[in-house]
Amino acid sequence: MNSTSIFRYAWLWIVLSLLVGLLSGSASAVFLIALNWATAYRESHVWIIAFLPIAGFVIGWTYYRFGENSVKGNNLLLDELYKSEKPIPLRMTPLVLFGTIFTHLFGGSAGREGTAIQMGGSLADQLTIYFNLNEEDRRIILIAGVAGGFASVFGTPLAGALFALEWMLHREIRWKSLFPAFLTAFVAHWVCAFLFGVPHTHYVIDLVPAHTFINLLWVIPAGIAFGFSGRLFAQSTHYFSHQFSKFISYPPLRPVIGGLLIAGFVYFSDSTTYIGLGVPRIVEAFETPLPWYDWLAKTGLTSFTLGAGFKGGEVTPLFFTGATLGNALSAWIPLPLALLAGMGFVGVFSGATNTPMACTVMGMELFGYESGIFLGLACLLAYLFSGKSSVYSSQNLDHKFHLYPAEGIFNFSRNKSQKDK
Repeated sequence: MNSTSIFRYAWLWIVLSLLVGLLSGSASAVFLIALNWATAYRESHVWIIAFLPIAGFVIGWTYYRFGENSVKGNNLLLDELYKSEKPIPLRMTPLVLFGTIFTHLFGGSAGREGTAIQMGGSLADQLTIYFNLNEEDRRIILIAGVAGGFASVFGTPLAGALFALEWMLHREIRWKSLFPAFLTAFVAHWVCAFLFGVPHTHYVIDLVPAHTFINLLWVIPAGIAFGFSGRLFAQSTHYFSHQFSKFISYPPLRPVIGGLLIAGFVYFSDSTTYIGLGVPRIVEAFETPLPWYDWLAKTGLTSFTLGAGFKGGEVTPLFFTGATLGNALSAWIPLPLALLAGMGFVGVFSGATNTPMACTVMGMELFGYESGIFLGLACLLAYLFSGKSSVYSSQNLDHKFHLYPAEGIFNFSRNKSQKDK
């Protein structure tokens, strides 16, 4: 690269990163404010959950009538990164914002990261036209949009940048993407947290044991459990999505049936613990022993909610699943309860999304760098033992290095089409 090319690259991506950071950070702030209102209203007016089937029809019909390819959600971002066929529609931003708020207001079990990164990616891609970006630059701006959305919705700028790079360019991170991803992530985080003043949840690991051989050895069974849990979450979501598509041909009807069953579950269980984000339960997982089945209940209800066609993300439910699974494992693994909850928090996320580096850094940003060794090992093991599962069906995992314990060997897998190229 000569000096002229370097100057053009720096000037272009400083301007674009600032713009994308401002757009994605502002969108996340508006979304989080609306989401906090929806959650508070639902918890103080539990009767509203009875209307979840009607909300489901409204969401389903809106996407069916106006959504076009926006219905693919996060997978559309991945498809466009790999194939670059046509612009991501601007309509994705209001659609996913509306759909997620309705899902949470009326009692669905979902997350928020999917909404943030879809808004970030959609808004960022609009700049492709105005700045006449080529195919390579378009891929970079999509990565920047995802980084900004993730960083601002969780308050983790380093993890946001790494997540976008690792998730969208699995094992093929390109150096030109690094600067825009990190700058956008920090700008978006600053806009959301400081310009709009939106707070983020804080979690505490109050005790980190010494890095002895025995203590680190205990991370192995925990990491394996987190990997299998991430795999279960991913496969359950795909299973329910397939079943709804198979037996209900009219898309708007799928969330109606799903909403009826979810509302029935809440009524008969007389509990709202497993709907919505579940953040209060995640905080509890760091503080006190909880029922062992919490992680299974959240896995089932979230995969069912998303499979039925409701909107939202998977990551916060993965945090819930991992933190409560780590909490349950504290009955058998002699590590501090909060540390196991933190390891599960990022470990299950790592296994389900195949992003161990981002998850490790996210854990250190949220819990403190003292626990980094334990978090890193848990994320790596979860990644290896999750196989080739992913909550994102379009994620490129052709080159994933994974471990199948039944065979007792490491496998570097590539599908046939890749070998034949």
